Amino acid sequence: MADGESGISEAADAVEEASDTKALDIVARTGFAVMALLHIIVGAIAIAIAFGQPGQAEATGAIEQMAANIWGPAVLWTCVVACTGLALWQLSEATLRARHLPRKQQLGKLVSSGFLAIAYGSVGLSFAGFAVGLRGDSGDTTRDFSTALLNTPVGLPVLIALGLTIMGVGIYFVVKGVRRGFKEELFHFDGTRRGKLIDSLGVTGHAAKGIALNLAGLLFVIAAAKRSPEESTGLDGSLKALRDHPFGPYLLVAIGAGFICYGVFALVRARFGRM
Repeated sequence: MADGESGISEAADAVEEASDTKALDIVARTGFAVMALLHIIVGAIAIAIAFGQPGQAEATGAIEQMAANIWGPAVLWTCVVACTGLALWQLSEATLRARHLPRKQQLGKLVSSGFLAIAYGSVGLSFAGFAVGLRGDSGDTTRDFSTALLNTPVGLPVLIALGLTIMGVGIYFVVKGVRRGFKEELFHFDGTRRGKLIDSLGVTGHAAKGIALNLAGLLFVIAAAKRSPEESTGLDGSLKALRDHPFGPYLLVAIGAGFICYGVFALVRARFGRM
C-alpha cells in the first residue's frame, strides 16, 4: 500500500512539474488578459445601455463585439486557447499545487480555484460557440434554462440555491475588494504611485463586479419565488432592469465604470500576477 501511495505521489509530482511550464504560464496570462478585455467591453456596454443604446452587458455581448471585425475568427480561436489554458492552470491550482497545503486550505483552494476553472472553461466554450457560428441571446438562454429547471421536481430549490450561490460569489467579490484580498495575487507595489492606482482599481472593480453579481443572483431568487422564469435574465437582464429605476442610469454608469476598473486591474494581474 505504501509503495502504491508513493507511486501516486511521484506521478502527481511529475504532472505538477509538467504543468509548471513557461508555455502554460504565457497562455494562462493571456487568458487573464482576455478576461480583462471582456470586463472592459461589458463595462462600456453597460454605460451605453444607461444612455439608451442597445447591447448585451455580459460575456456573450462582449464576445460578439470582439468577433465583429475582419480578424474576428482568429481572435475568437486565440481566446479559446487562452481561456482553456487559464482553466487548466486554475485546475492545477485546485488539485496538484494544493496538495502541499494544510487540509483546510486545500479545501478552500479546491472550491475557489475549481470554481474559477469551470468559469474560465465556460467562457472558452462561449468563444468556441461564436467561432463556429453558434450565437444566441444570453437572456433567452438563461430564461430557457430557468423554465426547464422549474419544470423538474427539484427545480424550485435548485434555482433558489443557484441564485443564492451567485449572490454569495458577489458578496465574496465585494469583501475581497474592501479588504484588499486581491493584493496577494500580485507582486506588491506598496508605497508607489503605481501601487496606489492598482489598489484603487482593485477595490472599485471588485466591488462593482460583486454588486452586479448580487443583482443577477437576486433575479434568479425572485424568479424562483414567483415561479416566473421569464424574470431570470442573467447579468444583462439585471442591469437593464436597473435602468428603469429613477436613479438606475446613474447606477448603471457607476457599475459600468467599475467593470472597466476591474478589467484594467485584470490586465495588471495578467502582467504582474503571481503564477
